[in-house]
Amino acid sequence: MTRLNSTEIESLGRCVEPVSASRRYFLGLAGAGVVANLLPGCGGGHDSNSQPYAQTVAMGQQIIPPLIASGASTTISIAMLKGNNVFWQQAFGLSSVPNQVSATTQTRFNIGSVSKLFAALSAVILQDRGLVSLDMPLVRYLPTFTMLSREYTQITIRQLLSHSAGLPGTNSPDLFSFAPVSGYAAATQALMAYTHLAHLPGEFAVYCNDGFTMIEPLVSAMTGQTFTDFVEANILSPLQMTNSGYLTSVPTTGSFAYPYINGTQHQEFVNAYGAGGMSTTPSDMMNLAKMLLGGGVFQGKRIVSASGIEQMAPDQTKGYVINPSPKWRWGLAWDSVVQPGLAAAGILGWEKEGGTAYFSSEFFVVPQAQLALLVTGTMPTPSGFDARKVAETLIFSALKEEGTISALPPTVGGTVPPVSSGGVIGDAVGIYGNANAPLQVVAGSDGSLEINQWNASTPTWTPVNTYQYRSDGWWWSNNDNANSYRFTTVSGTDASGSAFSYRYLMKRVSPGAGYAFVTLPWAQQMAPLAPLDAAWQQRLGTQWTMTNDAPSDVTYVIDKNPPVILSSLAELPGYVLFGNASLGYQLSIPLSDDRGGMSMKIPVNFGRDLDEMRFSPATNSTTLKVSSGVYVKV
Repeated sequence: MTRLNSTEIESLGRCVEPVSASRRYFLGLAGAGVVANLLPGCGGGHDSNSQPYAQTVAMGQQIIPPLIASGASTTISIAMLKGNNVFWQQAFGLSSVPNQVSATTQTRFNIGSVSKLFAALSAVILQDRGLVSLDMPLVRYLPTFTMLSREYTQITIRQLLSHSAGLPGTNSPDLFSFAPVSGYAAATQALMAYTHLAHLPGEFAVYCNDGFTMIEPLVSAMTGQTFTDFVEANILSPLQMTNSGYLTSVPTTGSFAYPYINGTQHQEFVNAYGAGGMSTTPSDMMNLAKMLLGGGVFQGKRIVSASGIEQMAPDQTKGYVINPSPKWRWGLAWDSVVQPGLAAAGILGWEKEGGTAYFSSEFFVVPQAQLALLVTGTMPTPSGFDARKVAETLIFSALKEEGTISALPPTVGGTVPPVSSGGVIGDAVGIYGNANAPLQVVAGSDGSLEINQWNASTPTWTPVNTYQYRSDGWWWSNNDNANSYRFTTVSGTDASGSAFSYRYLMKRVSPGAGYAFVTLPWAQQMAPLAPLDAAWQQRLGTQWTMTNDAPSDVTYVIDKNPPVILSSLAELPGYVLFGNASLGYQLSIPLSDDRGGMSMKIPVNFGRDLDEMRFSPATNSTTLKVSSGVYVKV
């Protein structure tokens, strides 16, 4: 649900919504050998010689067990649908490693941001009942919502559901925990009252969990029910999703997948219910898929209006002022309503990815073929189980097996093009920022492009690679055929009448099964500012420890509550670099002696989860607030 770590930035194998922010917490915590000797359990399997899509099922049964044997996951579960027929549902591996319990098709998994579909459906149901309009401002229905930027009154429900509201991103404290933590949505709304917008509403879209968290108090204000009760009564129960729900308390019944990390078994709780809190099974999710494919109808009963389902599917990015990646097509809750791999074969598909601290999931719906799939599993390490690759591989196999496509599309990338003249770096050299760590772009004397990333632990610039301009107009390295780069400048006038011009370092990858390129703005060039004043200078080099996280918070338990560090870059005067390995290292602009503000406007993913710093008192500071976290100086 939240930020990328450096491994995920390099692979981007699980983009659309890269695996959770918090996954950064767990680098190196679980070795690949943890479950290397476990035989995968197979709950709910079928005879591949007699069932529909026998070749696709056989392929899945071939590619999933090695992922478990390698330690990339302890358990993976899948279900696939054609029309109203669930033709395959099967669970692999162990739901509990210490107890050697095999997973079954009734074993529940945390599906992370796939849960956003339930928040969007809740908003659509409210609109069906005449209680809200998606295109009206949130404050009309939730007058207690407020922010420091006056434009917050313009935020619409549609913008909350399409990542374009301008909220900073993710309130990280207590997002993931090993015991339920109540009040997360209320804490997030309270945080907004002390926070500026990251960008103007509707200016562009960047992945934002907090927008979906705000659907929780909206539902309560309109219905008098809690969000979780509303979803249970109006979506889960009518869809007969009996193995699904939000973990608001420690469950006493049911079968669950338990992550096994560093020799210890945990149960994960996701406290941002609207953004990522659903616990479910692939089989249950096929009932949701039937309703979506049925235009809002399930087993003859209307759950959502046909127009409501239709409103979730169109591309929401039309009209954005800043849009350097126009092929990225957000829907309402959907990461993509023109799934790139399927689009390469001329097939329209909807995709939603979900990552939590320990789970990875992919949900595909292909309307014209009446196909759907959910694959989900535990993620002991961030570089193993690639849910998107599994999902794309099996959806394409089913499309080919049924004859919708005659052949698989060719994979892209893989071969580095020849060197070409014409690549000019010019004034694109300098320091670039994103939500993870600053980058340095250097022009080599031979015309090459060198990219370095700031290593806060050293602290030094660490080379990413050296690239040369190629015949396809991108910069490639001879020893990296998975990533290529170029520069894009976006200029114009925003809704407030202010002129802007942003240069982005663009990154191109071919995630999943590799059938299409995906281009993302990786970082934004940062201009030097006036030197820091005395109040900020005296804070450089200080470390701050959080004091108000729950004892069950994943960061507290696993990472032992790492401090936030404040520093600066000699190459970029006027900015404060703050963060840690869990939050990432962000470049902050001093707004006053007691506040540091967000400095970047990067669409899609790498400008997500930005934070403001607030000190008190302004002089001789003793307390620092970041998100809803309260820190004291070490």
